[in-house]
Amino acid sequence: MRLYIAEKPSMAKEIADCLKNPVRQNGYIKTSGGIVTWLFGHVLKGAQPQDYDERYRQWRAEDLPIVPKEWKLFVDPNAANQFNVVKNLISKADEIVHAGDPDREGQLLVDEVLDFVGNRKPVKRILLNALDEKSIVRANSDLRDNKDFFNLKQSALARSRADWLIGMNLSRAYTLAARRSGHQKILFPIGRVKTPTLALVVRREREIQNFKPVDFFTIQAAFKHENGIFSAKWKPDEKLINTPNETRDRDGKILSATAFDSENRLINKSVAQNFMEKFSTAPLDGKISSYKTSEKKEAQPLPFSLSTLQVAAGKQFGYTPQKVLDTAQSLYEKKFTTYPRSDCEYLPPTQFGDAAAILNNLKSATDGSLQKLAENADSSIKSRAWNQSKISAHHAIIPTTKRVTGGLTIEEENLYNLISKNYAVQFYPPHVYDETTVEVKYKDEKFTARGKVIKQAGWREFYVAPRIKSDDESDAILPKMKKGDDVIHQKSEFKKSTTKPPVRFTSSTLVQGMKEIHKYVKNPESKKQLKDVYGIGTEATRATIIEDLLKRGFLKTVKKSLYPTDKAYMLIDALPDEMTYPDATAIWEDKLHSMSEGDGTLEDFLAGQVEFTRELCTKAETAEIQLAEGSLKCPRCGTGIMVKRNGKNGEFWGCSNFPTCRNTCPDKNGKPDFEGKKNTGSYFVPPADYNPAEFWGSAANEF
Repeated sequence: MRLYIAEKPSMAKEIADCLKNPVRQNGYIKTSGGIVTWLFGHVLKGAQPQDYDERYRQWRAEDLPIVPKEWKLFVDPNAANQFNVVKNLISKADEIVHAGDPDREGQLLVDEVLDFVGNRKPVKRILLNALDEKSIVRANSDLRDNKDFFNLKQSALARSRADWLIGMNLSRAYTLAARRSGHQKILFPIGRVKTPTLALVVRREREIQNFKPVDFFTIQAAFKHENGIFSAKWKPDEKLINTPNETRDRDGKILSATAFDSENRLINKSVAQNFMEKFSTAPLDGKISSYKTSEKKEAQPLPFSLSTLQVAAGKQFGYTPQKVLDTAQSLYEKKFTTYPRSDCEYLPPTQFGDAAAILNNLKSATDGSLQKLAENADSSIKSRAWNQSKISAHHAIIPTTKRVTGGLTIEEENLYNLISKNYAVQFYPPHVYDETTVEVKYKDEKFTARGKVIKQAGWREFYVAPRIKSDDESDAILPKMKKGDDVIHQKSEFKKSTTKPPVRFTSSTLVQGMKEIHKYVKNPESKKQLKDVYGIGTEATRATIIEDLLKRGFLKTVKKSLYPTDKAYMLIDALPDEMTYPDATAIWEDKLHSMSEGDGTLEDFLAGQVEFTRELCTKAETAEIQLAEGSLKCPRCGTGIMVKRNGKNGEFWGCSNFPTCRNTCPDKNGKPDFEGKKNTGSYFVPPADYNPAEFWGSAANEF
């Protein structure tokens, strides 16, 4: 008997339909091609600290870090019945087909069940990137040995266990640190990806709050050539940029010693005016020092991965990343689009043969621009997107061969059209233009201009895509010139602009920030190393992480922009840079990706995570967290606070850093009496060999 184990019931149903003659049973489906059963995502749950040792039920700094010697899994009680069905079917099967989603988590959630029940039967792997019949039949005819995906499973295990180590230990360590500062009701949920993501928003908000606008100046000059007049922008020489410039008033007092800022913008108005005067004074003759024309080709935009789809839909429709993921999942389950949790933007050449059918379907789209794009597409054109070397377990998100005939929600329709446009544009020639670059030498200064002439509209004829122009670029046609030609300065224009603060993140742009994490790392060497990294988080988890930060009250949304709350500032300020900057997390994500390709081991990766966790637990012991309102700092240690407790001899006040700090004092009218006499009234100084539980009573285990 061949047994298919699908990740979820909806996938099981589609597989069963393709295997013919499906007959529904209790927890599985009989078909002519075998039996199909299903899971509900992860039916096995990781053990909690107290499952390893009951003493971990109490949160104590001295127990950290908690590192399991053997990792335990338990059957989720909500999925116990289905788990037993699957277990029984595995015992009867001759061959098993792993039908988890074609990604890291999909690989793990079926593999962990097979490992948990001790399976020794042969296992094949089916890679389902779409749920339409043609795609399922194609995938089923090309089953692979599940052993080929062992490294993918190891990568998923490494990710899961690293998240456990950091989440369980550091959440406890820094929550306890907050309690020692009087924040009794705060819980700090710290995550390997979640925390540096939150820190991005906190730092961006502080950049905005601390931003001070600065004026800067540019000079644009018009030059006359015998073949026409053109405009060029002054480009200050590097020597000038790096040379201090003093500006003095009439009395000789220095007003400014800086002409350019860190972005090489001219911020000294007097310097700008001096150059304006210089450029307007005879002689006015200059020369063309360089004139180059080259043909440029702009390739078609690639099809969408989940992250790029989330960003595009966020900008165009205002959808949150979670809304995009949910809608893409719905389209996938309705068989209209392919697998949504993809981090890939390329397509396998084996699917090129579906192009004519898909484009034909899109010709009847209700969206006029999509219809026009499909009607003018050439299904024989093969863009750069068709690249097998870029394909791993899954490919880009594209429409399937199933025609949409109605019944979609407005969100589904908008997303389907967006996905379809990025597919249809693959069947157009590239956008081709001649780009001309001109340099003018005038008054020993350099001026530059760029212009372009479109030779072939290509994909841009029917597809709207933003294009960012450089400051000296223009669509104007430049006169025909050559190096050495004479030009005459006509006039110069002096323009003042003002720097703008950074833009706040939205949910969509934060997903983009997580994917392009190299832009935000602190270490310059890491920035270079991580430029091509896959970012932090996964396509499937980024939206969930942002939603969780919103739900827990660390972020809030105001007019689609994300703002950090007071809790967010407190958490990020309490943590060391190692946890708030994305450098380490991004490098770990890179290692996880490498591990999925066979480079690196689970053991080595986790050893690094354990050491990192241990270091940060140690730092938590001296973490500085602002005192809660009304709290009194311990006068002895200076880091803990005085907490009112009930002891064997009545009420007293003790330091929250107990047992590290054993400072105590009596209570006087509900406040600590630092001047009270020892061993009188309710106050008691215990001997060196005292019993903490006897002295502190029920409070002994709270810290």
